[in-house]
Amino acid sequence: MIFLIFSSAYNLLNFINSVFYLSFFYLIIVLFMYTAKGGFFDGVTFGFRRFNTLMFKKNDYLESWRDKPLPSEKFNASLYQRLKFQSISLLVLLVILLVLYYTM
Repeated sequence: MIFLIFSSAYNLLNFINSVFYLSFFYLIIVLFMYTAKGGFFDGVTFGFRRFNTLMFKKNDYLESWRDKPLPSEKFNASLYQRLKFQSISLLVLLVILLVLYYTM
């Protein structure tokens, strides 16, 4: 769809470029989700919540910052699996198109 809307000429090279940009976007999102799933941002998030509570002296008697879920606990695994599958499919399509382009 992006190719049909934004392309100036309809040829294989422009289609390869469109697939590359789309697969790059998917890959960045999947890698960010993989990092969040692994718990990389949990410590930073917990630290900022605690710092915010201590510095601004909020009257939070229940200390809700301890009970709030961390980014890795709110992770949607089914969305991650779907995006990972789509990203891998786009990369395979890109490799196939590049092989076709350079063998012609």
